[in-house]
Amino acid sequence: MSTHDPSGPEPEGGGQPSFDKRPPQSGGGTPEGKPSDPYGNPPPSSGGPEDRPGAYGGEYGGAPGGSPYGQSPYGQSPYDQPPPPPGYGPTGHGTPGAGPLPGMPPLGSWPNRILARLIDYLLVQVVAIIVVLPFASLGDRSGSTGAFWLACALYLVYEGLMLSRDGQTLGKKAMKIRVAMLADGNSPAPAAAWTRAAVFIVPAVVCCAALWWLIDGLFGVFDKRYRQCLHDKAAKTVVVSTA
Repeated sequence: MSTHDPSGPEPEGGGQPSFDKRPPQSGGGTPEGKPSDPYGNPPPSSGGPEDRPGAYGGEYGGAPGGSPYGQSPYGQSPYDQPPPPPGYGPTGHGTPGAGPLPGMPPLGSWPNRILARLIDYLLVQVVAIIVVLPFASLGDRSGSTGAFWLACALYLVYEGLMLSRDGQTLGKKAMKIRVAMLADGNSPAPAAAWTRAAVFIVPAVVCCAALWWLIDGLFGVFDKRYRQCLHDKAAKTVVVSTA
């Protein structure tokens, strides 16, 4: 038989005892004896935010307690990548003496490259003059033009053959530089060697030689990444030091 008096005062909380007056429920507390949240939320941890499971990357596969930049939902974070070797970067400006790619020698200096060109040009020009001289006088226009065209033809063959052999002409050997493939540092394949020679020579024959060589050279001066002239760009080559 119920002993509840309906005329008596209502208990606080609309007929239900307040949470702090409820008797402890079995299994409702935490192992440490802390009361659980009445809405089912887990009790707060006594440690810092980095001690909670899933904090700082745990939600995305990172280890609990890791750096907030250690992992992302899109894969490995760029902050986890090793730093690039000295001398490499998006700007192309690196430590002096660094090669264009890891494991490659340093880039050849401009004085050495210019002197190597002059040596090669003079050698080929002397041969062309010797060949032309018995047939035409260098004092008239036809003789000098013939010597120049012959020199350009000889230079094309000379450079194509020499670069496809080991990446060096006689001038480059003297100045301790060589031509290398940008992708792997190997000597140019025949196709790359002949392309490089043709882009340097053919426009000079078709148009004004001095103007073309000036444009070609200045392009390399302003190429801050690999110092590639137009003939290097076409052949995908780079000039490195052998010293």
